Amino acid sequence: MRPISIVGDGAPTLARRLAARLDGRVAVVEREDDRDEGRPTESGPTEPDPSDRAADGGAVEGGVADPAGRPDADTEIAFDADGNWSGRGRVEGFDDLLDGLAPDHDYLVAVGESRLRVPAVLLGADPDPESVPGTVLATAATAEAVDLDGLVADLDAAEPWITRETLVDRVEASADAERSGAIATFTGRVRARDDPDDDRTTHLAFEKYEGVAAERMDAIADELAERDGVFDVRMHHRTGVIEAGEDIVFVVVLAGHRREAFRTVEDGIDRLKDEVPIFKKEATESETFWVHRRD
Repeated sequence: MRPISIVGDGAPTLARRLAARLDGRVAVVEREDDRDEGRPTESGPTEPDPSDRAADGGAVEGGVADPAGRPDADTEIAFDADGNWSGRGRVEGFDDLLDGLAPDHDYLVAVGESRLRVPAVLLGADPDPESVPGTVLATAATAEAVDLDGLVADLDAAEPWITRETLVDRVEASADAERSGAIATFTGRVRARDDPDDDRTTHLAFEKYEGVAAERMDAIADELAERDGVFDVRMHHRTGVIEAGEDIVFVVVLAGHRREAFRTVEDGIDRLKDEVPIFKKEATESETFWVHRRD
């Protein structure tokens, strides 16, 4: 999935224009107070009709009930016979939302979220690229001034948001999946500290040798997938700033049996760390340093 954040006046309007232009499954995530901007207005009652069975969140025929009317729950979803649905819920953070949507969507357009470490568009008279942590793909005074064709091309060239679940879905779709009896995964995370007395690591920053890193990971995966009993191997290493407790790298192996799966996933992460040109800068509470120079 390729996410993008649109920030500034007119962001909801640009989000809808962009979503209509993108090819694939698109999720649009908005703040509650931004949802009406850019939508066509419709006349109608402002209060629910007491005779409407959907007024309290109940099921209706041929329509989607409003989950807001249901009793409190962590996740509330209502749907109709045609598969249309409406829902609401809670997440711990936006990264969790990205992780949840990534396996089933090609794009995510976030409206008004300036703190995301994803590609961004800034709208307004005086946009400040330093105000967002992600790469700024475009700036413009208004939503209408943004070159949509150029924005789509830049977004398609940007780093995708890959999760462990994304890779699991891909190996499960392998032509040899019905011969497999095991999927093994490895997830590398940012460790806050090795020992209780260590300075806390606040984040890691990763940079890769463009093109070469991806080619080397693909070559390693292909070589491992040639082993007897191994059917598919997928790898992904995130780049940019990754905070303590967040995921860095994934290796997923589809195999006939658990022994081949476990052995290959271990060899996969070992070879990725040894052979792929990805460089790590560590930031602790007291200092910042390149790990390969410290080693």
